[in-house]
Amino acid sequence: MKQGRIYLIGAGPGDPGLITVRGLECLRQAEVVVYDYLANPQLLEEAPSAEKIYVGKCRGHHHRPQEEINRLLVELGQAGKIVARLKGGDPYLFGRGGEEALCLHEVGIPFEVVPGVTAAFAAAAYSGIPLTHRDFTTSLGLITGHEDPAKKVSRLDWEKLAQGIGTLVFYMGMANLELIARELITHGRDPQTPVAVVRWATHPSQQTLISTLAEVSHEVVRQKFAPPAVIIIGEVVTLRNELRWFDNRPLFGKRVLVTRSAEQAGSFSRLLQEQGAQVIECPTIALVPPESWDELDTLLAEVDRHDWLLLTSANAVRTVFERLAAAGRDARALGRCRVCVVGPKSAAILAEYGIRADLIPEDYKGEGVVAAFEKIGVRGARILFPRADKARKVIPEGLTALGAEVTAPIAYRNVVPKALPETAREALTAGKIDVITFTSSSTVENLAALLGVASLTESLAGVTVASIGPITSTTCRRFGLTVDLEPEDYTLESLTAALILHTSCA
Repeated sequence: MKQGRIYLIGAGPGDPGLITVRGLECLRQAEVVVYDYLANPQLLEEAPSAEKIYVGKCRGHHHRPQEEINRLLVELGQAGKIVARLKGGDPYLFGRGGEEALCLHEVGIPFEVVPGVTAAFAAAAYSGIPLTHRDFTTSLGLITGHEDPAKKVSRLDWEKLAQGIGTLVFYMGMANLELIARELITHGRDPQTPVAVVRWATHPSQQTLISTLAEVSHEVVRQKFAPPAVIIIGEVVTLRNELRWFDNRPLFGKRVLVTRSAEQAGSFSRLLQEQGAQVIECPTIALVPPESWDELDTLLAEVDRHDWLLLTSANAVRTVFERLAAAGRDARALGRCRVCVVGPKSAAILAEYGIRADLIPEDYKGEGVVAAFEKIGVRGARILFPRADKARKVIPEGLTALGAEVTAPIAYRNVVPKALPETAREALTAGKIDVITFTSSSTVENLAALLGVASLTESLAGVTVASIGPITSTTCRRFGLTVDLEPEDYTLESLTAALILHTSCA
């Protein structure tokens, strides 16, 4: 039997981008992932074929006792498994990773510890609070606010904590916050010492409460602050006003539903997340191949006999070059054929294949494509237009009217997914959406088909509707939706900018 190995991996505080490179390497090797309450579920996607075992613990709800987790790790290691023990924050900082490592050592199972970004450092950085600053303090204390309940006397030296350390950070201290504040004041800490309580640090739902040592326990109750949260105590908290960056981004706290296909949603989601939005991906389109590749492959075999190759989407660009590659060919197959693409995104993807677009219409609608070709003249030109199955007829009809010979094989089909993701459906039905984005008429039509027209209008009552362009907006209105914003340029970047402007003016 092969020898097992356990990786004790710090998953970081919540933002999946904060896991270390080594942590990702180990996670991707895993046959089994044993994960905690605070480990971001997105990280599980890095080990798609691994068995997943949840062992999360939060106050009052222990899915598995620590002793049982230890036994589980031993059993998996002895069975020869490669295990990623995914722990929130850092394994060795109030994460009981030391106990797990000792248990593995005692039975001779190899292990590796991969440090993670601990909650104190992340909460401070993401709330705009440097834990040390030479003008304020050069000492820092990290303390658990939830000691072993079996202890009859606290091991904390309250006098030293109150008077000997500049910045104090308490983990798991929300239930004992009143006691913590009282003991620090009793032992000499100024009652007016600034305090920050940071909830769900690094998440799009992060909240930061600022108070004083004397008032913080009352404020937490009044504002209904609940765990998980980190408590930061010290004069450095006053720097938040100047240094906050995470929660003052223009779309921070806005829950935005993205309806693009799963293949296309990522780039748009990142644009929104960079501006602080909490993105919920809700693919309303599934992109699938045509029922047969025969027509497209036959035409691509003689693509160099055409005058123009017209590609109106990033998916069309990729599909054409994937089909060329499947036939053992590459960009050289185009020969004298010039290429027109619609939009900078499609042009950028075309450039990945070593080709600079010969024509990019100023107006990204079908009418704009026809107008661009009318300017240069295409009478007698042969144009190959690989398209989506549901593409509007404006382009082939308009170019034919200009005297061109247009061939328009199907390169991909837009179909309605079988169902919406459960997270998206729940968000829609529970009214947890602030903004919905539509980037094509199909996204509107398909969402209406999945929800029903009545449910669509009911679910989006009071929700900001962001449409990428006039054609999509017309479809929105056809289904009874009010379009709140539409950018002048029909790009994802412009749609994001328009949403920021709309939010700032609201």
